[in-house]
Amino acid sequence: MIIVDTDVLIEIFDRKSEKGRDALNQLEKSGDDISITSLCLHEVLYGHYKRKKKIKEIEEIHTLEFNSEDAKLSAKLEIEAEKKGVIIPQTDAMIAAITINRKAKLFTYNKKHFQEIKQLQLF
Repeated sequence: MIIVDTDVLIEIFDRKSEKGRDALNQLEKSGDDISITSLCLHEVLYGHYKRKKKIKEIEEIHTLEFNSEDAKLSAKLEIEAEKKGVIIPQTDAMIAAITINRKAKLFTYNKKHFQEIKQLQLF
């Protein structure tokens, strides 16, 4: 399974984005199941509601919920990073935890936020 991060989704839904077309091609070629997190869904919908736009397709993508096991792991990931002097945005730690706990790969363009999380597989 591949979990698609918000920055990739934004590119995919931007019909003019070549980067988005490339991302969609990569996902299709992978043959893997595609999901998003409830956190990514929130971020994308927030942006679209703010601009008074609606993207029907976003609601059709399989969405993974953030649960108590994800909460435990994301807190640990943040603490581990802080001990190294690195700050991971809380939402990114939560997305990483969902991905790790589902034994999935994360497709993101924002690798800098996730590079300290060694357990995380990137697509």
